Amino acid sequence: MRPDVDRTERRLVHRTDWMALLSGMVFIAIGIVFISEPSVQPMVMLIVLVGGLGFAGLIAILARLIRR
Repeated sequence: MRPDVDRTERRLVHRTDWMALLSGMVFIAIGIVFISEPSVQPMVMLIVLVGGLGFAGLIAILARLIRR
C-alpha cells in the first residue's frame, strides 16, 4: 500500500492495512494454540481461522468506510 502525501504539510501519512495486521494476528494466535495445546481438533481451528479472517475483513471494510 503506497503512503499518501499530505499536501498541506508535505509529509508522508501511512495508513494501517487492517486486513493484513489482523490476519497476521489470527495466524500467530492459531500457531500458539497448536503449539501449546496439541489436543485441539483441527476442524475447530479451521472454523476459528475462517471466522477470524471474516472478522478481519469486516474491520478492514469498516476502516476504509470511516477513512473516506
